[in-house]
Amino acid sequence: MNNLPPSPRLDSAEAIDWHLDRLVALDPRLAAVRALTGTPEPRINPVGFPGIAKIVVGQQVSVASARAIWGRFELLDGALDPVRYLGLEEAQVRAVGFSAGKFRTLRVIAEAMVAGELDFDHLETLPAEAAVAYLVAHKGIGPWTAEVYLMFCAGHPDVFPAGDLALLKAVQSGLGLDERPTIKQMVELARLWAPHRSAAALLFWRLFAVMRDKEGILP
Repeated sequence: MNNLPPSPRLDSAEAIDWHLDRLVALDPRLAAVRALTGTPEPRINPVGFPGIAKIVVGQQVSVASARAIWGRFELLDGALDPVRYLGLEEAQVRAVGFSAGKFRTLRVIAEAMVAGELDFDHLETLPAEAAVAYLVAHKGIGPWTAEVYLMFCAGHPDVFPAGDLALLKAVQSGLGLDERPTIKQMVELARLWAPHRSAAALLFWRLFAVMRDKEGILP
């Protein structure tokens, strides 16, 4: 086992392998899951407004739909800048596939960023729980959105989105549980995997993909 830590960001297969080695040492039950899935690919999205926008696009839609909507959205002039996004008409954004709710969510986030009330760079200085609390204090950002942002945009090594249905299903299968864990139970289960909870989430998302032969979330 390599004792030299990689970059704190989960931005390479080597970094993920490093965390998985320690994760399996913490919970040997995960060795069989890792043997089945292999090393998950790193998934790093842009930071700041583009990153949070991509996550909002992916909420409650299929992966294929999210990719198609994002592909059209990012071509809108100014869509990826909070100041310029506020200058877009709702009809323009809705035309690429946004719901009214998602248009408003991104508008609220953009307004908070422009006002200096929401600073994504500030997250780099915070531990996971504090970073989640900071994000969810802003209207339009729920726990799942905050946790997925921290994982896939900030590359945080110790986040587990316990409210993700794919993860709950994969954990039930991977650990051989009689019932799907509740969110509260999942939070407690995941504590065993700290400080490598993000690697655990990647592992179980990959297991879900293997189980269903499809991706669990928007990459």
